[in-house]
Amino acid sequence: MGAVAEVTRGGERARPAPPERRRRSVGGVVAVVALAVCAVVFTYPLLWMALASLKPRSEVFEGSLWPSTFVWRNYVTVFQEIPLLTWLLNTFAVAAAAAVAVTISSALVAFAFAFLRFPGRDLLFGLVLATMMLPAAVTLIPTYAIWDALGLTGTQIPLWAGNLFGSAFYIFLLRQFFLTLPPDLLDAGRVDGLGHLGLFRHVVLPLSRPALVISVVFELKASWTDLLKPLVYLQEPHLFTLPRGLKVVLDRFGQGGEMRWDLVLAANVLATLPMVALFFAAQRYFVRGIATTGGR
Repeated sequence: MGAVAEVTRGGERARPAPPERRRRSVGGVVAVVALAVCAVVFTYPLLWMALASLKPRSEVFEGSLWPSTFVWRNYVTVFQEIPLLTWLLNTFAVAAAAAVAVTISSALVAFAFAFLRFPGRDLLFGLVLATMMLPAAVTLIPTYAIWDALGLTGTQIPLWAGNLFGSAFYIFLLRQFFLTLPPDLLDAGRVDGLGHLGLFRHVVLPLSRPALVISVVFELKASWTDLLKPLVYLQEPHLFTLPRGLKVVLDRFGQGGEMRWDLVLAANVLATLPMVALFFAAQRYFVRGIATTGGR
């Protein structure tokens, strides 16, 4: 018997796969199994919430995952008991305004840090990044004092207008993407007579769609799930966003007296669905956008 085993079939000799290839195959199987386990772990809470929202009230916290009876009326009752549609529209308006504002303003700043040369640029960029280390709670009181002095507390404006000044995270993300763009394209634009804003509008933005989509999606998700600012600035129920409204739902149906967890879970499912749909609509941009922001 030789060092390499041989199998004869139909007069032909077939050599077994090299050890390196076998190791790669085993590694691939292990990776797939690990990813499948992680997928189950991460999706189980969402699946449990969706199925529990369809259970009768008395069965929500029973051990069975599958409902004995599907109570679709829970979702009808949610819309009858609370102004969920109003909160959905408020959240969409605030999240869209916040996402557009922070993406445009951060892109302008990122363009300046990426392509303009001015004294102290690197130091200023470092200071911008340093603000990422500040927790939001640190600036909450000064920010509230500013909006209160402007007479805008109790409105939805403070929930998104602060994004007009950009965000350190998105500035960094977009700058790193801009640095990957071919310099020859910008030189060609300058030869054609484009100024800084022309280069930004006609050259940089069209080539940066993946990074811009990532910025919009991240901010939409952050604004959609933000509870702190609506708790601070909003008092009128007709102005509530979804997180603020769901706090009211929890206080009304989930604490003391009648425990209506079926309605609480149904409201949470309805609040989660738009973000799930957004992820599937924009997922093709995630890897492309994040993988190309290594920069220089």
